[in-house]
Order: sequence, then C-alpha cells, then structure tokens
Amino acid sequence: MSAQQLIIYTDGASRGNPGPGGYGTILMWGNSKKELSAGYRRTTNNRMELMAVIAGLEALKKEGLKVTIYSDSQYVVKAVQEGWLKNWIATNFKGGKKNKDLWLRYNELAQKNTIRFVWVKGHAENPFNNRCDELATSAADGSDLLIDEEFESAQM
Repeated sequence: MSAQQLIIYTDGASRGNPGPGGYGTILMWGNSKKELSAGYRRTTNNRMELMAVIAGLEALKKEGLKVTIYSDSQYVVKAVQEGWLKNWIATNFKGGKKNKDLWLRYNELAQKNTIRFVWVKGHAENPFNNRCDELATSAADGSDLLIDEEFESAQM
C-alpha cells in the first residue's frame, strides 16, 4: 500500500434549518479529483455536513486507506475528535442526541479506513472548501430534491 493518502473536502448547506439542503464533497487522490453532491427537500445543516462526509466515504472502492477529511463543521469534527460520538453510541444517543441514523452510518464506514479530521474555516480562502460550498448550495437550490426519509419521518 502506498503512503499516498486520500483527501476529502466536505460541506453541507441548508436553506432554513430545517429546509431544503444539500452537500458537496471533493475526493482527491494524487492528480485525480471527483466531485459529489446531492440535494434534499427538507433537512438540516448538520445532517448535510454529516452526509457530505458519508457520501465521500461511501464512494471509496478500497478499504484500509489513510483518509484526511477537511470540514468546516465544528459539529462533525468535534463529535469525532473529542469522543462525543463514542459516548453517544455507548449511551444509545440518550438525551435526544440528533442524527443517530447518520452517525451510525458514519461510524460503520469509519471502521474501514484510518480517518483524520481537520477543521477548516468556512467561507475563507480555501478553494476546495469554497467549491464544496458551491456544490452544496447548488444542490440545495436544485430541482428533483431527494427525500431525507429519516429526518422527515421524525418530523411527523
């Protein structure tokens, strides 16, 4: 296995919270780059920040990679780095912790690779973060939006 690592940039957006939302993800491996995005008709910003990470990890065709994920979401980065997620899982998301479905999905994916998170300032001078923001907002503003089933069913 080469020492080369996969870089993933992510961002989520929501027009209203909740409201229409989207995510943008850029995967970079050497000189290769792939952009992913999708929009949802009703969701939250935090769900889209997390979906951006999940979409990037679900796109991987190999396991055992060293992955660095850049996110401007303190919620996502701190949940992983500061052990919040481990506690949430250990207590079965007691106290109404949100987004259990997505956190469990992320946690399963995270077992397959070595993941390191790096927080980046949003809407700053980082061209990859800015591009993810463009992808996320364009997806949120698009037509044929997907349904965030788990979120919408919990809102009923």
